[in-house]
Amino acid sequence: MSATVKAYAYRGRDATGRVHKGKLDAASESAVASRLKSMGLSPIAIDEAPAGTGLQREITLPGFGKRAGLKDLAVMSRQMATMVGAGLSLLRTLTILADQTENEALAKTLATVRNEVELGASLSSAFGMHPEVFPPLMINLVRAGETGGFLEDSLESVARNYESEVKLRSTIKSALTYPVVVLAMAVLAVIGMLLFIVPVFKTMFEGLGGQLPLPTQVLVWLSEAMRWVAPVLVVGSVALAWWWGRNKHTERVRSRVDPLKLRLPVFGQLFKKVAIARFSRNLSTMMGAGVPILQALSVVGETSGNFVIERALRKVQESVRSGRSLAVPLSEEPVFPAMVTQMIAVGEDSGALETMLSKIADFYDDEVQTTTEQLTSLIEPLMIAVIGVVIGGMIVALYLPIFSIFTLVH
Repeated sequence: MSATVKAYAYRGRDATGRVHKGKLDAASESAVASRLKSMGLSPIAIDEAPAGTGLQREITLPGFGKRAGLKDLAVMSRQMATMVGAGLSLLRTLTILADQTENEALAKTLATVRNEVELGASLSSAFGMHPEVFPPLMINLVRAGETGGFLEDSLESVARNYESEVKLRSTIKSALTYPVVVLAMAVLAVIGMLLFIVPVFKTMFEGLGGQLPLPTQVLVWLSEAMRWVAPVLVVGSVALAWWWGRNKHTERVRSRVDPLKLRLPVFGQLFKKVAIARFSRNLSTMMGAGVPILQALSVVGETSGNFVIERALRKVQESVRSGRSLAVPLSEEPVFPAMVTQMIAVGEDSGALETMLSKIADFYDDEVQTTTEQLTSLIEPLMIAVIGVVIGGMIVALYLPIFSIFTLVH
């Protein structure tokens, strides 16, 4: 169980006699004293710091704090591996990281982890007390490194894995950002025209009299409906975003949404390749770190990012537990391509499964890169054509009555 961490104000004297002041988060005064000694300071006074009040109180809004991302964890893991490899003690390493980490949320968590390790917890156990910050993959790799005596190598594996994951995510974002932004701008442009431009033309048409063309009548009807549809859309969008943020990781939602992702006409193959690349890389990393195969399958299923693969790996895990090889039950799951299962079978037969999984991950990383480039080159002209048809159609519908203006006047 994690000890309660408090803020302490301290005064300490260094070797030259200079007095230093500051604040530290720790579980007790003795823990603060130990940290000051590790920093080369002799404690003079240690007092519990009062909580801030009024304008001095730190305000944190739920959901708006800067969370620790994979890039932050990758940098932290590489720095920790370097310091551990250089012979620094784990407590000293955690103290330095807590002071130097730029992400405030991660820095505070590392300070807490440092206190928990000081009280006797292992590093993996301390990480496991903060599942909202440290993913299961990282916790299991660190535990394997602690057990096998190769913590530095495990941390390096975490860093490499997360660096590859960050690169993969940036590739996906580059493919999705353009169509999403253009689509959002087009929707806003259409709503703006319906709310502000069409009513002006409607007033002018009513003054002319006569029968409006059908496309113009439809546009006028949409404009009148948009007056109450727009507020409903805004409220509905906010409510949907709030609901999605709270429920997107639940099994009930993922079991319905993730299969649909894989069946999308344009992006389905991209999502599938991303999930397979993530599965292969994570499994290769965990097997290289010495994590047992059954435990590794459980973790990579949770971190694959797609419920279809997670559900398939649960079945594979049960088959492996009963004594079967890895490749055979994988080949029975349609979500895994034949090339993947065949390469895994070769890796099992040759005793180079970790290397083969790494090659699969590299292959699908390249496939994701190629697919995103193809999608970008395909989507750009399609989006321009669709927006041109929609906006152009609205403009033509607005000006159709003007073509017969002389008839309406007479």
